[in-house]
Amino acid sequence: MYKIKHALKKGKKVFIMVLILWVLLSIVFIAPISVSLINATENGVLNSGKFTNILFTNFGEFWQCFLNAFKPTYFNTFLKGELYLVCALLFLTAIGLLKSLPKNEYTDIEHGSSDWATGGEQYKILNAKKGIILAEKNYLPVDKRGNTNVLVVGRFWFW
Repeated sequence: MYKIKHALKKGKKVFIMVLILWVLLSIVFIAPISVSLINATENGVLNSGKFTNILFTNFGEFWQCFLNAFKPTYFNTFLKGELYLVCALLFLTAIGLLKSLPKNEYTDIEHGSSDWATGGEQYKILNAKKGIILAEKNYLPVDKRGNTNVLVVGRFWFW
C-alpha cells in the first residue's frame, strides 16, 4: 500500500498537468479535427483534400470550433475524439505512475538522520543535550557504560 500512496503523493503535479493538457488538446486539436471531419464529409465519404483545407483554416479559429463542437451536428464526432484522447492520456498517466512507484518503502527517506526513532526512544541510547554530536538534538554520551562505538558513513571534505 505504501507504493500506491507514494506514487499518488508524488503524482499530484502530474495529474494537474495531465488535466491541463487534456483541456488544451481538446480545445486546440480535437474540436477543429471533429468539425473539419463533419464539414469535409459529403454523402458519407470523406474528401481528404477538402478536409486538409478546412482543418488548417479551423486551426486558426480553434475557439470557434470548440464552441461549434457542442452543436448537435458535431457533438458525436467530438465525443469520439475526446474518448480517444482520454484513453491515450490515461494510458500515459498509468505508465508514468508505474514508473514512479518506489522500489522499496525507504525510497526518498534521508539516510543518516534521526528519523528512525520516534517518541524519544533514541534517548535510551543517546543523550538530548550533551556529548558527541551525531545529529540535531542527538548526542552520544561520553559517560555511557557499554558500547559507545560510532560508525560514520559518508565522506569528509577537507578543502
